[in-house]
Order: sequence, then C-alpha cells, then structure tokens
Amino acid sequence: MSDVKALKCGFVSIVGRPNTGKSTLLNQLVQEKVAIVSPVPQTTRTSVRGIFTDERGQIVFVDTPGWHSGRDGLDRFMNRTSQNSLDGVDVVVYVVDTSKPVGEEEHQISQRLKSVKVPVVMVLNKIDLKGEFIHQYIALWEEAKGKSVDQMKDFVMIPVSGRDGIQTDKLVDILFGFLPQGPFFYEPDIISDTPQRQLVGDILREKLFLLTREELPHSIAVVIEEMRPVKGKTTRIRAVIFVERDSQKEIVIGAKGQMLKKVGTMAREELEVLLETKVFLELHVKAQKNWRDDQGMLADMGCAFDMD
Repeated sequence: MSDVKALKCGFVSIVGRPNTGKSTLLNQLVQEKVAIVSPVPQTTRTSVRGIFTDERGQIVFVDTPGWHSGRDGLDRFMNRTSQNSLDGVDVVVYVVDTSKPVGEEEHQISQRLKSVKVPVVMVLNKIDLKGEFIHQYIALWEEAKGKSVDQMKDFVMIPVSGRDGIQTDKLVDILFGFLPQGPFFYEPDIISDTPQRQLVGDILREKLFLLTREELPHSIAVVIEEMRPVKGKTTRIRAVIFVERDSQKEIVIGAKGQMLKKVGTMAREELEVLLETKVFLELHVKAQKNWRDDQGMLADMGCAFDMD
C-alpha cells in the first residue's frame, strides 16, 4: 500500500431515478454482488454501501433507492433516503439511462442536484444499448445549471455500461481525482457493510421480482423472522413474504406451491454461497393490506424513520 498520507478516501453517492442501472453499476465497480438487481424499478429500498479499495485509496459507494413519485410510507422513506445520501459525501454520481428519453422524474432530480456543493459526475449509462438519448441528458443538465457543460467546474460526464463494464475503470480514475486524502474508513478486505439479515431478505426479494416480474413486485416485502445456526454447519432461516391481497398471495405460492418452491431453491443456492453454510429455508406468505404505510413493519425491514 502507499503511504497513508498519500491515500485518497471518501464517500460517493450514486443517485438517479429508478431502473437506471445504479445497483448493476455498483456491483461492477466493486466486482462483487453487494446490491440486488432486477428489471423492476425501485428494487433498491435502502442505502447499500459498496467499498472499493486499491493502492490509491478507498471509495465508499452509497447506492440509493431511485428518486420517484409516490405517496405511501415506503415511497417517502426511499425518496428521503436518496435525498439524505447527498449529505456529507465527497462526490455525487448521477446515473442516467441513455437508452430512454428524459422524463418528468429526471427534471425533478436535476433540480435537486443542481445546487449540490460537491463535484458531480454524470454517468451516461447503458451505452451498450446505443445511448440514443445522450444529447437530451446533456441539455437537461445545462438547463438546470444555466450554462454549458464546458463552463461547469467540478463536473464530468462519462459514457459507460455498468452491465458490461465499459469505461467503469475510467470512472473510478475520475472519482479518485476528486477525493480528499485520508485514511481508510474500512479494512481493505471489506466490500460492504450491509447487515446480513437485510442482505438475506433482499436476495429473497430479488428472486421474487425475477419470477413474478410485473405482476406484483411493488406489493412484495420480506421480513426475516429467524436466522440462527443449528446442528451441523447449517443456518436456519424463517422468512415471511408479505403481499397486499389474497390474490397476490396465490401468485407467490403458485399452483401446488411451485412458485414458492422455485423462489426457495433459487435463493438457497445463493444464500449458501453467501453464508458459507447449508441453509434450511422456511418461507411463509401472508397478505397484509397497506403494509407500505405500516411503520412497524417498515422498521422490521430497515425502512423506517420519522416520515411525517
């Protein structure tokens, strides 16, 4: 390692609207799966930290829920989490999906970001899909700032593909260029500080999203009721999958329980690698109306604070 005084270390917040590829980008940057990924918007519901360390120093990435329009308690929590992620960071990475045109949510985000006092790196993501709308995002940022990008200080644009890893190394170089000198925040071998129970619940939720697709993803929550070692090298996990209606419960369970069985099989394979033990996974499905406004349940999911 370099001398401690030469290390550059800091916090980088990854923000953007839902489904722009923020979590995929984070996983690519740290070269490990620290955030769940699915084609469904709003997959990420809490802040997830991924830690990149090399001989230059350490970047603590904070992946946030996508900024979006919403009215219930969970939506307010996710939006406030994203807003709070701008406090105390050294750089903001603003991820946009260049395969889709600018929409109303993008205008709202650019207005929120235009006054931040730290460097902003606009990541023009999904260039593997041709980046047809790059010019719209450049124009959007110029409109928000009231000047051309050539006149902006502490601002960089970079086209990347988080999925394919195109230019992600260059993105890391840019970020280190903005970071202050200082010691590590985490030991060099740590890649995430996400609580294990939260990660287990997220893995289950990811498999549910992948299998149910657009049928009910925003109505799904997972609460880990029990997680403990048992005889032998085995971890017992009891999880409850919450939906909002009985009809949704039937979808999750599936005909003769086949959907739930498939979810359990997919999740167990990944959990055994994560936990380095055999896993006994017990899944239950419950219908609970309006759980997205139930602060007690949101607290169990790690998604609660004063949301008034």
